[in-house]
Amino acid sequence: MASSIAVCRVHMSLLNKLHKIETLLCRGVKTQHTAAAAQMKTVNKVKHDEKEKEGGKSLYDVQVERQQQAERSVLISCPSRTNKERFLKHLLKYGDIKTHFFYESIGVYAVVEFSSKEGVASILERASIPSVSHESMVPFKSRVLSLRNLDKISNQQSSIQLQPQSSASTNELIQRLSREKSFDQQITSLAESYQLTEENTRLRFLVCSLLKDVAAPFFPECTIKPFGSSVNGFGKMGCDLDMFLDLDGISGRKVKQPKLGLSLEYQMKMVNTERRVTQSILSVIGECLIQFGPGCEGVQKILNARCPLVRFNHQPSGLQCDLTANNRVAMKSTELLHLYSELDPRVRQLVFTVRCWARTHGITSKIPGAWITNFSLTMMVLFFLQKRSPPIIPTLDQLRDLADPEDKCNIEGNDCTFVSIPSKIQLKGNTETMENLLGEFFEFYGTFSYTNMSINIRKGKEQNKPEVSPLHIQNPFEISLNVAKNVNASQLERFVSLCRESAWLLQHAHDKSPSSLSGSGGPQPWGLATLLQPSQIAAIKRRTRTSQGPVRQTLKSWVESLK
Repeated sequence: MASSIAVCRVHMSLLNKLHKIETLLCRGVKTQHTAAAAQMKTVNKVKHDEKEKEGGKSLYDVQVERQQQAERSVLISCPSRTNKERFLKHLLKYGDIKTHFFYESIGVYAVVEFSSKEGVASILERASIPSVSHESMVPFKSRVLSLRNLDKISNQQSSIQLQPQSSASTNELIQRLSREKSFDQQITSLAESYQLTEENTRLRFLVCSLLKDVAAPFFPECTIKPFGSSVNGFGKMGCDLDMFLDLDGISGRKVKQPKLGLSLEYQMKMVNTERRVTQSILSVIGECLIQFGPGCEGVQKILNARCPLVRFNHQPSGLQCDLTANNRVAMKSTELLHLYSELDPRVRQLVFTVRCWARTHGITSKIPGAWITNFSLTMMVLFFLQKRSPPIIPTLDQLRDLADPEDKCNIEGNDCTFVSIPSKIQLKGNTETMENLLGEFFEFYGTFSYTNMSINIRKGKEQNKPEVSPLHIQNPFEISLNVAKNVNASQLERFVSLCRESAWLLQHAHDKSPSSLSGSGGPQPWGLATLLQPSQIAAIKRRTRTSQGPVRQTLKSWVESLK
């Protein structure tokens, strides 16, 4: 215990020094280093402003803005009966509040963003250490705080609106879709039901920022960024939070060495491989989370995996978190998906719809195994949209051809270059409806030649399979890899059968409308809601176990009609 407290004291000493340095910088202490940093920020801001003028935001722009929001924010655990007006009035003592919201995890929490970082510094300076009589506490200060009501009078609760942190159940979604008036409204409603909310996105970036506070004393110029579903535009409420520890900002790494004269360099430990460096860094951060990370439970250091990571449950946010430190190809994949999601609203809508359909029918699963993954499904949707006439989205090779020199990127021999500014991409003017696109998606993959062909979003066309596997989807950057290598023949067969059934259901649903299906018990499932009900193929197969003859012939005829 003594050693843990000693480590914690060293950590807190470093953290306090960092806060003091940041405060001095904010007050205008001018040095050559800060002048250079200010110049770099000015350059980045100019690039940011240029991109804003040119069109939609790149993932880089989004992350910078979100990180700044998170650094101005605190996370506060509130009593079950909290007076909102009194709570906010108390916080105004520390600084102006830009925004706030409440949510429920294990208890009620509030995320409060101040107008400046000085508000955070003020509240941390005046927060007290909890007093306990029967336990010893690790004196680690963070931006995770608890609100205590020390008055004897009742803290009468005012109306607090708790922001949802999970998506609706399938039954609730079917009822909601059945009440919509058109198929397009159903598609929009489904996406709104499942996509990450503004508040949940803010919470995810705040968790990254809190984790950076733990790592910063050891690596002061590091950043921790979310990647994957949290930021690629296709995240579902309740999805895991994947984080990337970026050490590229460490001072001196990109400084050019002079060819003549004297120069200085840091003394650092040397290890055999970059993988060993990653394992060592994650081991240290994992141990910090175990010893004094507030709310970080079930910490696992999975260092021998293909991509080493630290996994833990962040109880205050209710998020399952994975932290990696050398997963740059995954970051580029995230950036690519984000770019595609911004090009046309139908991209996100179709991905959400297909993922929801697949999850409802057990095509995808949270448990690792032979199921098709969400990433594979997303690749299939993008490939389908590239195959439309005219194409709805460009191929990866076309995005590479539009790239500027600063977009050039090569990671471990893999070409990861593509344009970063959405406004440079000229779309072809496809005007297909979502109803037509969904039906055509099921038709396309219900008749696709899986035996011989591979799916490739880099080229936007089928290619001969380079290896024997039921389903082959080329990784967009690591082109020798098959992202669907885990899928077995039986799971692919289920997917194809359900695609054919769903195509048939959509073709025979044109004569049905919400009004014609309404009954005394409320609206009956129609349109998209019908596709989320249990498989009709499964029901027919169950009946054949107890009934032969005519039923078998009916099934045979019905399946033939799907071909």
